[in-house]
Amino acid sequence: MGPMKNNGAEDALEPVDLIRRSGTILRIGKLSLSAGTGSYRVKATMARVAHALGLDRHAAHVTLTEITATSHRGPIFRTEVTEVRSVGINADRLMEIERTVSRLTPGATVTAVEAELDRIETKPLLYGPALNALWAAIACAAFAFLNNGGVIECLGVLVAAGAGQWLRRNLMHRRLNQFGVTMLAATTACMVYLGLMLGLDAIASTGQGHEAGYVSAVLFLVPGFALVTGALDLAKLDYSAGVARLTYAVMILMSAALAVWGVSALVGVTPDAAAPLDLDPVLVLFLRALASFLGVLGFALMFNSPGRMALGAATIGMVANVVRIELVERGMVVQAAAAIAAVIVGLATAYVAPRLDVPRITISVPAVVIMVPGVVAYRAVYFLNSGDTTQAMAQAVQAGLVVIALAIGLAISRMLTDEVWMYER
Repeated sequence: MGPMKNNGAEDALEPVDLIRRSGTILRIGKLSLSAGTGSYRVKATMARVAHALGLDRHAAHVTLTEITATSHRGPIFRTEVTEVRSVGINADRLMEIERTVSRLTPGATVTAVEAELDRIETKPLLYGPALNALWAAIACAAFAFLNNGGVIECLGVLVAAGAGQWLRRNLMHRRLNQFGVTMLAATTACMVYLGLMLGLDAIASTGQGHEAGYVSAVLFLVPGFALVTGALDLAKLDYSAGVARLTYAVMILMSAALAVWGVSALVGVTPDAAAPLDLDPVLVLFLRALASFLGVLGFALMFNSPGRMALGAATIGMVANVVRIELVERGMVVQAAAAIAAVIVGLATAYVAPRLDVPRITISVPAVVIMVPGVVAYRAVYFLNSGDTTQAMAQAVQAGLVVIALAIGLAISRMLTDEVWMYER
């Protein structure tokens, strides 16, 4: 009889209705986290749903893969913990969640919210493996031109990056270890690119190694979302989430860079910077704008963004990236130019995102991903493995400063346009 009495007392303190509401709130937080948004956004989403469902207060602790949430109603509360093992990006899901939450009003029912969550969770990806690989290929080919690659290098990167992303997508959907998948995808992209270039050299006897596109072939692996959202979490003083995201991003970068270094060591490729293309300045400006547009567009679509969202990100990213490059060529330090470009992205996104009815993060992050210095990060690992610690430190510091500058620029723009970021409450 003792245990039965205890269970009855527990039921009285923690009614089924609170359990259902708490579970629904936790579920939407889990969906948001698995779609790749920052912890501050996950907390805000859960709090809005809690308010709509009639809870008095809701508190959550969110990291890269875990959520601990407490729901309060009157004198009772319920704490639950969940874990997200799949770390990925799904911009379309973030948009669906944002729209669903924005339509909720006080008095919403658990049944209605759960029905919407069922719809969102079961919605298929917008693009299959082949199209997803094509978007990554286009983005990396655009990167290759921005890294002073010619037509041959861009075409080689197009094929190699597409092959690498196709393999990565299929292995990730089989739930293989992310770091192992990253190394396999990077190795595949490098081998395909080098195979194409060596084959071309054997046929045409050009005598050129076409190294300019080598690193660009694996830039689809740069964890731009994790780098930027992690830095933004730090800007919101959420250190547990921010440090976890940045650690994850660095491990992904290291996995890719080690694979790239391993292949380059076997065939003798060095990460020397390519000479600028000898083209008319006006033509170069136009081609840079086009490459920036296609690069951001490719990344946005690879993140499962709908067409309108991707075009908005590509337009903003094109303008900001061309401004950044022009500032650097006129003598401004790289990190300062990156910060200015990120401010441009943030301010433009604040205007465009509400008009497209999409979350700001789904536009701002793809627009700045093209500015993340993946090539510099690779060079840092290359020099480290080659024993040149001075060059390795110089490259690593430069890459780190640029990422920090991008986050600072986005944070400044958020503080200028969003009072939630300006004031601590």
